[in-house]
Amino acid sequence: MADTNARDGFFYTEKHEWIRLEGDIGIVGITDFAQNALGDIVFIDLPKPGKKISKKDSLGTIESVKAAEDLYSPVSGEVLETNGNLGNNPGQVNTEPFDAWMVKLKGVSAGDLEGLMNASQYKEFVSKLD
Repeated sequence: MADTNARDGFFYTEKHEWIRLEGDIGIVGITDFAQNALGDIVFIDLPKPGKKISKKDSLGTIESVKAAEDLYSPVSGEVLETNGNLGNNPGQVNTEPFDAWMVKLKGVSAGDLEGLMNASQYKEFVSKLD
């Protein structure tokens, strides 16, 4: 069984994105499991602020030495900000997956998180993937 690092206070998708709320701002990144599976991340392409995103739409692309994968939005919202630090240091996602957020979405409510997994549900989900 994989050692799954999942933090309380975050919500998770089956595609291994995480989201946490700060007021009506949803902060999105990828899980420790996802960065581990991808390997060394070398490039991240993210949307411009102002772009409206629907739940499960692509938020951009993450490229590693192994593969390129889409990042999917766990909720609907409008891109408020992207993490500019990742342009020069995409590997930060490998070392700090819960601190290296990718996108902030505005207009998100707690109700938008329905259907997402909490930390213990996500750990159980990942344990069945092995």
